[in-house]
Amino acid sequence: MASNGETEKYYLEKEKIAVDSDDEYTYEEVPVDEDFLAADLHEDLDLAVQTIQDVEEDKQAGIKKDSAPRASVTKREEVVDDYVRNFLVRMGMNRTLDSFQTEWYELQQRGLLHEEDVGVVPDIYLRNQDLDNEVKFLKQEVTKYREAAMKAKETYVKLRKERDYHRMHHKRVVQEKNKLISDVKRLKRHYAQYEPTLQQLKKKYEVAMKEKMLSKLEKDRAVGQVTGLQSTLKSMESFKGGSAKQSNGKMGSGERRNWHVDAEGRGPTQKALAQEHSRTSLPDVQNLPEDFKRHPEDSEFPADTGVNPFLAQIKAPTGHLSRAGGFRLSNTFQAHSHPISDVALHPRKQILATSSDDHTWKMWAVPSGDIIMTGEGHTDWVSGCDFHPSGSKLATSSGDSTVKIWDFSKAECVHTFTDHTHAVWGCSWHTCGDFLASCSMDNTSKVWDLNSLRCRFTMRGHADSVNSIEFLPYSNTLLTCSADKTISLWDARTGLCAQTFYGHMHSVNYASFNLRGDTVGSCDSYGIVKLWDIRAVAPMVSFDTGPHPANRVSFDPSGSVMAVASNDSTVKMYEISNGRVSPLIGHEDAVQCLIFDRSGEYMVSGGSDCTVRIWS
Repeated sequence: MASNGETEKYYLEKEKIAVDSDDEYTYEEVPVDEDFLAADLHEDLDLAVQTIQDVEEDKQAGIKKDSAPRASVTKREEVVDDYVRNFLVRMGMNRTLDSFQTEWYELQQRGLLHEEDVGVVPDIYLRNQDLDNEVKFLKQEVTKYREAAMKAKETYVKLRKERDYHRMHHKRVVQEKNKLISDVKRLKRHYAQYEPTLQQLKKKYEVAMKEKMLSKLEKDRAVGQVTGLQSTLKSMESFKGGSAKQSNGKMGSGERRNWHVDAEGRGPTQKALAQEHSRTSLPDVQNLPEDFKRHPEDSEFPADTGVNPFLAQIKAPTGHLSRAGGFRLSNTFQAHSHPISDVALHPRKQILATSSDDHTWKMWAVPSGDIIMTGEGHTDWVSGCDFHPSGSKLATSSGDSTVKIWDFSKAECVHTFTDHTHAVWGCSWHTCGDFLASCSMDNTSKVWDLNSLRCRFTMRGHADSVNSIEFLPYSNTLLTCSADKTISLWDARTGLCAQTFYGHMHSVNYASFNLRGDTVGSCDSYGIVKLWDIRAVAPMVSFDTGPHPANRVSFDPSGSVMAVASNDSTVKMYEISNGRVSPLIGHEDAVQCLIFDRSGEYMVSGGSDCTVRIWS
């Protein structure tokens, strides 16, 4: 015990415990003999310690008392009668005390008491009395110490049991830890042997894929040049044949007279006027303002015939395609480090494009999942992507309020549209490839001209964020949906709203045409999915996939099955003929996007789990 001003400490047994070293992975067994005191035992130990402190204080007080200077008042020696009187008082013998006093004073008055009888009490009696008092006090102290010792003994036995239990548990944990450490070291040594080889193979693979892609692009470019040269050669041969015919004098007078006249009887001046008129006017756009001026490099919208050549290639669903639940997960690969926002399939090749919140887009070979190309340039999340109808370009939209055009032959971004004032949610190419539509959080949609590189029309009408946009194939009709709970059809040639569908009670996340163009599917943030009849301008079917939001809808090429990407990490397949819904389980987080290939043989989905999954 320390008494020189420091905090007092008490130890049952003191041992030093070595600190485990996680860096060296060496662990030692140590005796667990420290104070493993339980909370319920503190009171017993405190009582024993308090008793020992009291005894020490009494001893210190006795020492101080012996060494203290004597008091100024002297103690008077006790006489016999006072001694007897005090004894009777202490014993409680009051009647005996009265009788003693009466007889004592009577004998004293008579003079019958001698001097030695009334003198002081001998020291031996006083000493015996002090010893008796001390014995009584010591007996009380012995009893108190015995009780404290018994409690301390019980505490000690209990602590030993706990110490043995913890020591056994510690030994078992140390053995398990050492075993795990040895296993980890062995696995590290095992995998360290493969790391250099894997890095070399990965580099070789990336180089090979880039060379393969570049060779394909060169091949396509060469084929295009050959085709152009052949057509030029044919035209030159036909021109030479006509010149030879004219020089040989085989053309009659009537033929010479009509050399500059076309089949409709128009001469050179009339043909020039007709070409200028056709360049400065669109026959399918009416009621344009008189002061309307076009950019000299503006593209012309193709005639809207409403004929989709792919309709003739659609086959009736057979086998597993006739059942929505017939799709099975065939391949999965990690595509990005952040959630995937959109997927797009190449129009002619087995290539998939993905966009992600990690500010990049990537191209993959499907269904193998081999990386082909990565695009970096956006400064915020990439929300959408779409292949050019020729497959030579890719358009991407982003949260940085821009739309970028990427040319694969140049391997770079060739243009950036920056007219939107807020994040751009998606983009869609016109089938002719000269126009690109985009939708934004600024409540507008825009149609961009790829030849004049300017915004042709800004479509205003939605009262909230425009969440998706899509061109009807081989048509000038645009489909948009908005957070204002509406779906709208627009004429891209004029930028005017042709029809609006009302019925959703929550923000509409996505809307899409089927391949025939007579039905629109839409989904909202509460999981409600609706089918709309374009001709009747009325809802056909409505079903609930909630309470989780539905993020995307897509029709298969036959139009008999619609896939719904849900926030509950499933893809719900809806059969339009019988209304049956079958979930596809595989994603580990919300499904953000999906798309069918042109043949309907497989479907690709991407989600917040950063993976792309192929269902076939």
